[in-house]
Amino acid sequence: MSGTSAAPRTEPATVASNRPAVVAFLADEESEAALRGGLGPLVEEMQVRRGTAATAARAMEREATPRVLIVDVAGMEDPSATLDSLAAVCEPDVRVLVVGDREDLAFYRRLTQGLGVQEYLYKPLTRDNVARLFGAAIAGAVTTREANGRGGRLISVISARGGAGATTIATNIALSVAGSSRGHVGLLDLHLRGGTVALGLGVRPGAGLKVALEHPERADSLFLERAAIPVAERVRVIAADEPIETDTVATPDSLEHFLTLLRDRFNTILVDLPMPPGPVERAVLGASRQVLIVFGPDVGGLRDALALKRFVISQGTGAHPIMVLNRDGMPGALTQKLVEEGLQGKPDYVIPFMPKPLLRAFNLGLPAVKESQAFARALGPLVREVSGVAQKRTGGLFGLFGGGDRRA
Repeated sequence: MSGTSAAPRTEPATVASNRPAVVAFLADEESEAALRGGLGPLVEEMQVRRGTAATAARAMEREATPRVLIVDVAGMEDPSATLDSLAAVCEPDVRVLVVGDREDLAFYRRLTQGLGVQEYLYKPLTRDNVARLFGAAIAGAVTTREANGRGGRLISVISARGGAGATTIATNIALSVAGSSRGHVGLLDLHLRGGTVALGLGVRPGAGLKVALEHPERADSLFLERAAIPVAERVRVIAADEPIETDTVATPDSLEHFLTLLRDRFNTILVDLPMPPGPVERAVLGASRQVLIVFGPDVGGLRDALALKRFVISQGTGAHPIMVLNRDGMPGALTQKLVEEGLQGKPDYVIPFMPKPLLRAFNLGLPAVKESQAFARALGPLVREVSGVAQKRTGGLFGLFGGGDRRA
């Protein structure tokens, strides 16, 4: 990784939103001087702080993820655990560059191939190498992208029948996952007419979702930043409120482009799906890691939940259906024993009937998990299930990040 060839000609790196362009955590002044000297002409906005990759992981729990993150792993025999912690709290599209003190090729390959790090430089850094290798990475000259298996995890939530409570469960799981994992969570409401995710959180949806689904060529990361509504720390809602008479023309292809944007932006994406699933909804189900099938304790809900489970499995996409019995104990409803007989087994998760706190929270536009400790406790096991899958690694620690460079 040494040499004296000239740095590539690039335009200064800028940021289209409130995210910093480049943030570096370096352990020594010499490395900082080389970094500033090598990247100075290429980067308009760069923050350099004293610290290591562990310092960066702690900082990213509280701060916005930069477009490019440079971290120091010098002195770490195996930085995997530290980089894992960093991956869990950064947005998936960050480009991670690493500085260390090991020269061996095996270590370089493990970082860039096994962990998905964009580029690695060993100390002592030189301005030339920083400009030539880190500069090219920042400019995107060496970035490659794998469409499958990269970026955030997609979790679909769908009611077996209307009114089973899927929206309430999807909304509160999203808020809880962000709080427990410190990851970035997107909450997508695909009920373009009559959706209640935004309504239940007291925010007003815009026209961005309809535009993104009908005109995918107009949707990019900046568009998503404007369309996604912040509702809590590290949680954004993407929703619409189209008139009843509006016909929305969306296709699986246009949806695929939009899901790619979401996966680049968020560690976990919860999708509230309408029922019955049309072509677009089926595409979402096929792309999902998990499908939460929410049903009530009634004969119709039980029948439709079983049918939906069979449908998800029949698609052969590997999506894992999770049966969620909601409103258990509702007056006049089936007992849990009868539900188990109908399912020929126990539901995966059971949420008890608690109408007063949930209705109050919805009418006030407040998260139910904040208003009712009983509901938060009941939802806790399901939250742990979802957040645990969202943090699993596939193809390297930074497989969750869209900026990694996989070399052959």
